[in-house]
Amino acid sequence: MLAERLQSQMVRLLNQRYLSLKPTDITQLPGPQASRRYMLYAHIPFCERLCPYCSFNRYLFEPERATSYFADLRREMQMLAEAGYDFESLYIGGGTPTVMPDELFATIDLAKSLFGIRDVACETNPNHLTPAIVDELSARVQRLSVGVQSFDDGLLRQMQRFEKYGSGMQILQRIQDVHDRFTSFNVDMIFNFPSQSEDILLRDLACVLESRANQTTFYPLMASPAVSASLARTVGRVDYNREQYYYEIISEVLCGGNAPTFEFGSAWTFNRVSPQLSEEKPEGQPNPADTAPATRPMIDEYIIDYEEYPAIGSGGLSYLDGSLFVNTFSLADYHRAIQNGCMSVSGRTDFSRYDRMRYRFMMQLFGLRLNKDEWQRDFGVGVAQGVPAEYLFYRACGAFEYEDEHEIRLSARGRYLVVALMRQFFIGVNGVRDQARAALAPAERELLFGE
Repeated sequence: MLAERLQSQMVRLLNQRYLSLKPTDITQLPGPQASRRYMLYAHIPFCERLCPYCSFNRYLFEPERATSYFADLRREMQMLAEAGYDFESLYIGGGTPTVMPDELFATIDLAKSLFGIRDVACETNPNHLTPAIVDELSARVQRLSVGVQSFDDGLLRQMQRFEKYGSGMQILQRIQDVHDRFTSFNVDMIFNFPSQSEDILLRDLACVLESRANQTTFYPLMASPAVSASLARTVGRVDYNREQYYYEIISEVLCGGNAPTFEFGSAWTFNRVSPQLSEEKPEGQPNPADTAPATRPMIDEYIIDYEEYPAIGSGGLSYLDGSLFVNTFSLADYHRAIQNGCMSVSGRTDFSRYDRMRYRFMMQLFGLRLNKDEWQRDFGVGVAQGVPAEYLFYRACGAFEYEDEHEIRLSARGRYLVVALMRQFFIGVNGVRDQARAALAPAERELLFGE
């Protein structure tokens, strides 16, 4: 798609400008602002083995190091409480948050005692879907997201996940055994692997349908500069030419037909339709924006419902009051900062008013609906006046299915454009992580990349 190529080139250029980190010596994140809703993100950077395509902050698991880290994380959480923050939602990502279950449970329990948290989302891997872990998790977590990536044994071997987590059929069985223990059970998938054929993708979709999970997320494969060499060596070089075709297959299998099994929750998150709802909904694609954030299914992209969020933990990224803050990627520096009563911010980049409007435009369309009333309230101008180039480009491309004075909703063409936009944006965010990693001492770089 020509529009996708033009968009990707423009986003790459803009990322270089507004995702460029500057060192900072601040010791605390900015405090909360009255009437704003915040979500808390907590990062657990430990994994039993490192996936070659992952560019998040992650280290090989070592019990002593991880135990100390969880204690520091809880102290940093208390710092946010002392600064006046409150949260209704907690998202725990990684890494593998469930790598030390008891430490994770203590961290969630503390968060609930400090803040008015109503829902908790947590990531995990298939080998942790055991009765002992799931029993404790289900008592604390509303949304569990399991990283599957693919059910194809060949792809799992390429990703070095087969020996870790078992075959695709074994993973599918584990999911089927526990899918009903959580309000939202999400199966995380990746599409457009170089060796992923159309048949492999269709089998992956069939497994998702069989899994009985009530949510799935299909991310396009994203190549960060820091992991491009290991990605090419293990799974091959990424080809974006077929990305749209594969996305259309995913959308049709999950959401197509007169009685779809899933509906769109975001441009790449899909929620299973309950029989009762499917009988009541009018013909055509349901509109998830008609449901309030508190009652619709939780989704992986917390940035849709919570535009601002502080992050705790090494490698966490916070977005507050128009600035992006990045915590140190060094475990040693992180521990030192927390022990000294400081937070661990090492870099920041400040968004201009125009950049903030571009960010809002992207995130709300990613959630399938842009609220014009909120936009006018927050920026004092209309969408077409605030981001004229982006608005006209999307309109000319046929990305808007519906528009009135209150909102914009995406068309099928628009959904793919937003998927490609977010893919390129997250590659840019991975570039921010690469900048933070560049400051690491050689010994920590070896731990980070598993060399």
